[in-house]
Amino acid sequence: MNTLARIHTVQGAARKIWALTTPYFSSEEKWKARGMLAAIVILNLASVYMLVLMNEWNRVFYDALQEKDQPVFWAQVWRFTYLAFGLIVIGVYKFYLTQLLEVRWRAWMTTHYLDRWLTGQAFYRMELGRFSNAGIADNPDQRIQEDLRLFTDYSLRLTLGLMNALVTLVTFVGILWSLSGNFTFDFGGSTYVLHGFMVWAALAYCIAGSVITHYIGRPQIRLNFEQQRLEANFRHHMIRVREYSEAIALDKGEKVEQAHLELRFGAVLANYLRLLRARKNLIWFNLFFGQAAIIFPLVVPAQRYFSGAIQLGVLMQISSTFGSVQDSLAWFADNYAELAVWRATADRLTSFEDSVQAQATAAMPAMARTGNDLAAQDLTLALPDGTQLLSGLTLAAQAGDNVLIQGPSGSGKSTLFRAFSGIWPFAKGRIDMPADTMSIPQNPYFPDGPLREALAYPEPASRYSDDELRKALDDALLPQLASRLDDQDAWTQKLSGGERQRLAIARVFLKQPAWVLADEATSALDEPAEQALYTRLVDMVKHNGGSLVSIGHRPALAAFHSKRWTIAPQPQGAGAGARFRLSMA
Repeated sequence: MNTLARIHTVQGAARKIWALTTPYFSSEEKWKARGMLAAIVILNLASVYMLVLMNEWNRVFYDALQEKDQPVFWAQVWRFTYLAFGLIVIGVYKFYLTQLLEVRWRAWMTTHYLDRWLTGQAFYRMELGRFSNAGIADNPDQRIQEDLRLFTDYSLRLTLGLMNALVTLVTFVGILWSLSGNFTFDFGGSTYVLHGFMVWAALAYCIAGSVITHYIGRPQIRLNFEQQRLEANFRHHMIRVREYSEAIALDKGEKVEQAHLELRFGAVLANYLRLLRARKNLIWFNLFFGQAAIIFPLVVPAQRYFSGAIQLGVLMQISSTFGSVQDSLAWFADNYAELAVWRATADRLTSFEDSVQAQATAAMPAMARTGNDLAAQDLTLALPDGTQLLSGLTLAAQAGDNVLIQGPSGSGKSTLFRAFSGIWPFAKGRIDMPADTMSIPQNPYFPDGPLREALAYPEPASRYSDDELRKALDDALLPQLASRLDDQDAWTQKLSGGERQRLAIARVFLKQPAWVLADEATSALDEPAEQALYTRLVDMVKHNGGSLVSIGHRPALAAFHSKRWTIAPQPQGAGAGARFRLSMA
């Protein structure tokens, strides 16, 4: 990579970090955030001032030791006591305020990112798109939970550390200049005098260290990014094993899942070993660099001390001052590993933002939630990979027209329902749906917690009385759950497939919509239960002035519907481009 490309890369990284950082400090919490940040900055300046006093204390204390001046010695011991106490107080409150600002910042960013992820079903579209689009951010849960924590932590720690290094450098470089004296040397028959020799020595020492650190440590940026992605993939697969524990146990799939987990962990381990080797190389250099910095400021002015030009106190003050200047100049080298993690984290959060933005601006079919009828004009449905399932559909169903949709698996029945619900991003055309519509998915979701919350989801359970909740359960053939409204459990795992489907139908009976879209909503039930529930669903939508639109395979369902939409494979040579066609009867 040439120099210009590197400059653009650094500028791009800086813009990303700036774009991630500034929103919080311009948000509704900006005055609290800025106030805490200002207090932390003041405490940092105070700590540097205390270090200046400690540096001066070094000279007086060691001179007293050399001169065996006992009164001055004990006076400096007392002075050290209150200087040390001041540093302790400043250190404690600097830590407390920094951590408080970090947790507030993280809380704000977490709320912001959750809102961005959940608004407009972006979370759903990202899951659809990640199998066909390499630009979709992987593992959004890890980015929100882990990357935000790392970003706020490193942002404050590194930024305040850099500021502290700069202030320390500006403060101590003048002191070191005044203590350095002149360095005289002969070259080419002429005598030269170098003023502030120790300052130039510190500058050369640290520039060389920073450049070498960068070239040794830069592979860590890519490896840290990859490590976070692989760790998230490993954790995500373990979560899936928990979610589908019963199905895996019934299939005796433990060995397969173990192999998959070991494969993912193997990738985690392999990348970590590469990262470990990169860190080892950097630590080799940093330890040599750090150890040399201990003796370097004593060796360089040693000749002046032995000649009697300076006393022990001045020598120790030079060593202390050089250490402060060297620590400031070596900030980049000392923090390179954390800078690499920070950069990788910022890249992951930025790509997450880009993915969410892409989903927010993705084209969707025109959707209207008005009137009492269902209609679609020139509707085209496709898979995430671009394959067209259905095209040019013109559909209509009026109130009272209960419709049964049938067709082979994979023909787009559920995709059509997703388009009716307004969540399918790979659709074009216009859809008109009644506002008072509910969908019953084949595999419903229930939040962990009290049964009443699972039944009322996504509305608060407090909106309904206990009698209404129990009646909905009775109507859905779940009387055994009517006395368990306050029981807390993982209902998605606790209930059988048939019970989950009946609980989803109980939600519909509770909320009494006019229109219902049922996607294989009774596939796990026996036929008598299916017929009883469909009888009640048909009566409900008729009473409420709407219709029932169902996907189903069982012939017995035809008795509950007055219309049938059949999806069949497109005849060869039709030239429509879609794999299936829909006919109405």
